[in-house]
Amino acid sequence: MKKIGLLSDTHSYWDERILHHLAGCDEIWHAGDFGTAAVIEALEAVAPLRGVYGNIDGRDVRQTQPLVQRFEIEGLRVLMTHIGGYPGHYSPAARLLVTQERPGLFISGHSHILKVMPDPKLGLLHLNPGAAGMHGFHKVRTMLRFEVAHGKVQQLQAIELGLRAAGR
Repeated sequence: MKKIGLLSDTHSYWDERILHHLAGCDEIWHAGDFGTAAVIEALEAVAPLRGVYGNIDGRDVRQTQPLVQRFEIEGLRVLMTHIGGYPGHYSPAARLLVTQERPGLFISGHSHILKVMPDPKLGLLHLNPGAAGMHGFHKVRTMLRFEVAHGKVQQLQAIELGLRAAGR
């Protein structure tokens, strides 16, 4: 069993609330829009990191993070990219990826909207942790925490990190 902390769209923001909820995680996954390499370094200081770059990420992030992550953990095939959409509304690139690769778990960010949705057609679970940063239209910052065991996501928790500061 592995404990996972999943976040996205930090947009260069890092605070103690994020750190608190990542404590005890075996791995941290970030679905893009880190903002700066400093966020990567802060996350890597907590636990091993798997991430993808997002549309706002510059060269410093793109040098260390791929566009797409494909991996298996505890018997679960995982596919992660920043701009992916969600079941019934995948981006064209994501639709091609999930159709060809048939992951059990598909993760994306970008929308700043927390979503947990099964895709019965493709037999996968879709997760979008929302946005943990301060920039964007979202009002509440969010992330997800869960366990992976025996090829399944278990003990899934949606976590509210607090309100986004006004004017950002």
